[in-house]
Amino acid sequence: MKEYAVECIRCRTRFSGTEIVYTCSKCGGLLDIRYDYSSIDLELDAGTGRRWKAKWEGEGEGVWKYRDLLPFDDEIEPITMFEGNTPLYRCDSLAKTIGVTDLWVKHEGLNPSGSFKDRGMTVGVTKAVELGVKGVACASTGNTSTSLALFAAKAGIPCYVLLPEGKVALGKVAQALMHGAQVFTLKGNFDDALRIVRVLCEEESLYLLNSVNPYRLEGQKTIAFEITEKLKMEVPERVILPVGNAANISAIFKAFSELKILGITDAVPKMVGIQAEGAMPVTRAFKEGKAEITPEAKPETIASAIRIGDPVNAAKALDAIRSSGGTAESVTDEEITAAQIELARSEGIGVEPASAASIAGLKKLVEMGVIERDERIVCIATGHLLKDPERATEICEPPKEVETDVKVVRKMLKGV
Repeated sequence: MKEYAVECIRCRTRFSGTEIVYTCSKCGGLLDIRYDYSSIDLELDAGTGRRWKAKWEGEGEGVWKYRDLLPFDDEIEPITMFEGNTPLYRCDSLAKTIGVTDLWVKHEGLNPSGSFKDRGMTVGVTKAVELGVKGVACASTGNTSTSLALFAAKAGIPCYVLLPEGKVALGKVAQALMHGAQVFTLKGNFDDALRIVRVLCEEESLYLLNSVNPYRLEGQKTIAFEITEKLKMEVPERVILPVGNAANISAIFKAFSELKILGITDAVPKMVGIQAEGAMPVTRAFKEGKAEITPEAKPETIASAIRIGDPVNAAKALDAIRSSGGTAESVTDEEITAAQIELARSEGIGVEPASAASIAGLKKLVEMGVIERDERIVCIATGHLLKDPERATEICEPPKEVETDVKVVRKMLKGV
């Protein structure tokens, strides 16, 4: 049986895997899943001299391929939509534009619901079913709600979603509704919605599946496992990603750290978190050398997926950035928009605005001299372009109206 415990990152109090707990009941700290790594079955690869699990290479695809480092016994049947196994694109054209030599983009928008959230939800909803809860719930800026609705539908359990009114892209609302979630819009921001849903989950015996739930992060960490495999068991020098509620950066850092602990790799990438200027509490805390963030009461950015002023996983994110020797930076909405267009037109990769923050951040940090031009860099694109089609149509040239006449169209094609 796999050995693991749920542990507070602050006071180290431990809880069992059968308890429904999101934060430490003693000190209020965030929780993490801790494994007995000596119990993880590893084999020696004769070719590299490194230890790694042979079946990672030969069996299965996606998140559940890595169940040796997920908090479930082998007999647990996962709630899965074949999430994960997303492409890692080498982006030479974009690299040339930015002025770097070795750039890759991990396109998480090609998960079933169109975002990286599916990795966490397959694990979180599987845990919900194991615990026998009567329903699942979340607050969301969009992607969390759509992913939870999809996996709850697959599991056959009720799903409840709280959204900040007027602050969620229509494509995301449509997904949640289509998959049968009961959706409520609150006259407030995401932080207000999260505060309310946490109370409701406790009082109504619902299972909270925001990223304060440590099981969510266990699924999201598999991004790092896939990157390592697709780079032939090597790790990049930098991993750059958008930061909203701040869970993903800490999850990916944890996975790279696990690979090093297990002797599979030799290093951990420098983790780089990018936030929008209108919602940058983690970046500000990092730059000021503070251990805790100062929440932003009214976060604002066109990148709705990272429009969060009080990210619950900020402490984990700051630790990931600092422990890895990484950095945090902010970018403007204009820089995000330019990066979104550039990524689509130079590499054919269509992403929602928040995803493009990683590209915008890379460009800014290269120009600042923080990132060396010859580093191997992986940017995480967290969500698909069609998550926010309204924004895409706003920033692009409108279709050209033309008469139904081949001669007229030909002239238009030739620009005469």
